[in-house]
Amino acid sequence: MLLLGIDIGTSSVKVSIVEALSQKVLASAQYPETESPILALKPGWAEQSPEMWWENLQQALNICHNSGAYQARNISAIGIAYQMHGLVLVDKDQQVLRDSIIWCDSRAVEIGEKAFEAIGEETCLSHLLNSPGNFTASKLAWVKENEPHIYEKIDKVMLPGDYISMKFTGEITTSESALSEGIFFDFINNRLSDQVLSYFGFEKSLFPEIHPVFSVHGNLLPAVAEKLKLKAGIPVAYKAGDQPNNALSLNVLNPGEVAATAGTSGVIYGVSDQLRYDKQSRVNSFAHVNYTQEQKRVGVLLCINGTGSLNRWVKSLFGESISYLQMNNEAAKAPAGSAGLRILPFGNGAERMLNNKLVGVHMQNIDLNLHTKSHLFRAVQEGIAFAFRYGLDIMRSNGMNPSVIRAGKANLFLSDVFTEAFVNITGVPVQLYKNDGSVGAALGAGIGSAIFSTAGEAFSNLSPVQLIEPKNQGLETAYQEWKVLLEKQLSIQ
Repeated sequence: MLLLGIDIGTSSVKVSIVEALSQKVLASAQYPETESPILALKPGWAEQSPEMWWENLQQALNICHNSGAYQARNISAIGIAYQMHGLVLVDKDQQVLRDSIIWCDSRAVEIGEKAFEAIGEETCLSHLLNSPGNFTASKLAWVKENEPHIYEKIDKVMLPGDYISMKFTGEITTSESALSEGIFFDFINNRLSDQVLSYFGFEKSLFPEIHPVFSVHGNLLPAVAEKLKLKAGIPVAYKAGDQPNNALSLNVLNPGEVAATAGTSGVIYGVSDQLRYDKQSRVNSFAHVNYTQEQKRVGVLLCINGTGSLNRWVKSLFGESISYLQMNNEAAKAPAGSAGLRILPFGNGAERMLNNKLVGVHMQNIDLNLHTKSHLFRAVQEGIAFAFRYGLDIMRSNGMNPSVIRAGKANLFLSDVFTEAFVNITGVPVQLYKNDGSVGAALGAGIGSAIFSTAGEAFSNLSPVQLIEPKNQGLETAYQEWKVLLEKQLSIQ
């Protein structure tokens, strides 16, 4: 019995085929091999085409099919993970009305700030666990205000994973977890937020039917099944945002457990059994994949927009002819602390943990007679690790104190320089696992379709491949210098 897992990322779509009994990955592919484009029509904007995600998914699935490692007709359920906070709008014929305004788009910051003040800070934080900020609700309000000709045609408002599920099944559903990440969900009353809908003037009819994350969200249409070489009628049995899904893929489901990722963006994600929120909304709280009214499981999320995206940008300018592995090896040639070179990694949109400020990337202390590409590559990875430390300190001030952090051995965690800097500057051990979002989505589908009786059964074969313990490598002084540079930039925004 096989499971299909899909991860709709910003850079690419990844697909994995997993054997349920053993949890073994039989085939895996991503498309495109180069990074998907992000459309920036104005500074601070970021859009992608939902149709592009669907096309990329089909290409990745075909690569898996062509591997010959499995029989496609044996796939029994589909799970979907997706980039969080994106806005997808369709009309009554399920046609996309405009490109998706994605997570790192900053155009709605001012709209969210006005809503935070008008609805009331205490009301927002206690009911929504967040400021409306730059999330999906504020992006929808931007469309309503600036593109009324599009807004009036909207039949349903969706997150990216809801759209992909619709393409498979023809049905449109959502979940409490998805609504919470869009800032549409009232945790106190356990329903769509009357305050948000009333303030922005959104009709309830715009929002899909609410299903549990682990449940049947529709069944594969015959015509789609034929095109994708799958069996008609199999269920889409799981949908979750990429960070809750990443936590699931690492079996982070219980209070006190913490996951991290360092892909295009960087995230620390901890689970709480309290309706916990940051008073400045610098870290954000969403319904986790296993959230219920009776057993509250809230994901507390720290996000840094420009982690892997900064690493990629520097590589494209200074390491175009080398691989990421070679780039990491080059970074390792420079000493810890990068001989004084300091980099702020905040150049990919407004940063929530910095109170939605656009800070940009800054490089300081460049010595033309000393610093080489090795120093630059290392300073980038150390600067990203310092940003994680800065954000983790905010989480600690809100009661989240991890004793260990789980992460997939992927992206920046493939770099010893980054991983050791992360561990040493946060002071928290990291367990690395060979797992990723698409595998987590596949296992989520197994839970949602009752192939697994419990989540524990789905992860019975999961074990860490590496444990990195903190060592004193003298980075605290470098971090404090970095922090002074950051606070100077924040003071002039």
